Amino acid sequence: MKRHRLFGPGAAALLLAACSAPASTGAPGETTPGAKTPNIVFVLTDDLATNLVPYMPHVKELQRDGTSFSDYFVTDSLCCPSRSSILTGKYPHSTGVFTNNGDDGGYGAYNRNGNERDCYGPALQKAGYRTGFMGKYLNGYLPADKHGTDKPYVPPGWDEWDVAGNGYPEFNFGLNENGKVVKYGHDPEDYLTDVVSKKATSFIDSSAAAKKPFVLELATFAPHGPSTPAPRDAEDFPGLKAPRTPAYDKPSEPAPKWQSGLGPLSADEQRSIDGKFAKRARSVQAVDDMIGRVRDELKAKGLADNTYIVFSSDNGFHMGEHRLRPGKQTPYDTDIRVPLVVAGPGVAAGKEISQPAANVDLSPTFQELAGVKPGGAADGASLAPLLHGEQVTDWRRAVLIEHHRPASKKDDPDAAPDSSGNPPSYEAVRTPNALWVEYADGEREYYDTERDPDEQHNRASSLSKTQQTVLHETLTDLQKCEGSEACAKAGQ
Repeated sequence: MKRHRLFGPGAAALLLAACSAPASTGAPGETTPGAKTPNIVFVLTDDLATNLVPYMPHVKELQRDGTSFSDYFVTDSLCCPSRSSILTGKYPHSTGVFTNNGDDGGYGAYNRNGNERDCYGPALQKAGYRTGFMGKYLNGYLPADKHGTDKPYVPPGWDEWDVAGNGYPEFNFGLNENGKVVKYGHDPEDYLTDVVSKKATSFIDSSAAAKKPFVLELATFAPHGPSTPAPRDAEDFPGLKAPRTPAYDKPSEPAPKWQSGLGPLSADEQRSIDGKFAKRARSVQAVDDMIGRVRDELKAKGLADNTYIVFSSDNGFHMGEHRLRPGKQTPYDTDIRVPLVVAGPGVAAGKEISQPAANVDLSPTFQELAGVKPGGAADGASLAPLLHGEQVTDWRRAVLIEHHRPASKKDDPDAAPDSSGNPPSYEAVRTPNALWVEYADGEREYYDTERDPDEQHNRASSLSKTQQTVLHETLTDLQKCEGSEACAKAGQ
């Protein structure tokens, strides 16, 4: 079908011929010959928005030493669906994980749908990697559950497993340490992020002693609410306020129906937003410290030059933008665009990559960096060619966003009252210069993000029928795609 430019001659087209470099289709776990096998450390934060990076000096140092992706998006701005996509490289419609719990979400859906076998951990373990996972796994995973085994369950593919369930308060949690639940209290040394940090350096030490390559995911609960900082950071940033962007306390025009009834932020609400933002900034100081300690340990063991360090978040977080009370789950950039920073062998320092990337790309990227041929299950594509400076002329232009509004449940840490302005279910397409959203109730949103980066002017009604048809058909194709090659073609 012929593609139509949405803003006339000379303007950037929303949908260009899109074909991302397909992942290799060899058997999973096969390795390809090459240079010295690298290590990978992946730091994944929880609910960290881009506006917290300025308060993280070690992350800023990582940006100077490595490459950042300016257009990196998550497939759903909700914890469990996003994390499932990260682990497997698959869109929510492929993982079957759309919410944090219930029949279509949480660890239960992830496990029932067979996603654990498609996670990058088992693939790298099979290739000879020592694999470690620490911190937060998936919503609904309980450290003491045995899942039909004779001890607390450890998913296949992980040599070192130190994972909490309800670690959000950062104290008084249980940690599944390789099949044994260990209880932690409320002393300063029990602070969860610091516990993970110490275990991470120990894992690096033991891997170096064993002379084995390793992959280590450090998945923090911070800065997710209640955003408890380490005691040493509790007084940091006095008087800090949330950013007042052009979208702060200002709805888009015309706003969708789900935002109707949201009045201006009151003075009390704005004070609350500022207080929460300051707590979030304090809570990531321990995460930043952990990154510094890990990098120091890699240098001390002579591994720094052969280790990729990856930093990102499962989703962003809005705090007053679009007149929305604090939360996530929307298709706006506050929630779906998050940091992705990579430093390591062959990765340029201080570089920014503008090609659209997504969390479905991480699993195939880790596998290619490790010299492992992905098994073809991933919907995403490896970012390795972009990271290593290769000229990729046929990279994708469209990323799929899928969101099913979760039912309100007491045990969902992301549950929010209707008054907060949560959206209904939607599907969306994000390109370098536009956002198209189709809500389950029939409403549509379209933003020219090149001219309107704060997404304040909803131009859906101004699009021609032909333009809307192009967008709808592209979205439909992406919703049905399975596998890297099919998903690459879906945006064409």
